[in-house]
Amino acid sequence: MLCPQCHNNSSRVVDSRPADNGRAIRRRRECEKCGFRFTTFERIETTPLLVIKKNGAREEFNRDKILHGIMRAAEKRPVGMDKITSVVDEVEQKVRAVGGTEISSQLIGEYVMSILVDVDDVTYIRFASVYREFKDMKSFAQELQELMKRNGKDAD
Repeated sequence: MLCPQCHNNSSRVVDSRPADNGRAIRRRRECEKCGFRFTTFERIETTPLLVIKKNGAREEFNRDKILHGIMRAAEKRPVGMDKITSVVDEVEQKVRAVGGTEISSQLIGEYVMSILVDVDDVTYIRFASVYREFKDMKSFAQELQELMKRNGKDAD
């Protein structure tokens, strides 16, 4: 492992512990040349999963894109980073459980919204407004009415 400070190729593990609910190992390392300490994560390598975008383009699945999308939707809302991370973990589990090597971005978006609807109403609506590309106030109002019905609130 290259030291980020001096780029020496020799480091020793100072501490190891499970991370990401046991799906990764967090290691504290120390460079044997300069003594700089840094952290690495070890994960199981999974087969590449391609996401089929709306325009037909394919790109590799990237959980960080989901994370940033949810973080943006949850901005200034009482949704903690732990909760956002657990939503992303749950979405990734659902995506990988589908099997195969390709999945549509629409299905991923639906997975995110199916989880967010139970996390925070405003975060859900913000995410849905971008994901569903509301064209006008009517489609936005329809989504709000459906959410209010789902939560047992009067839609009027």
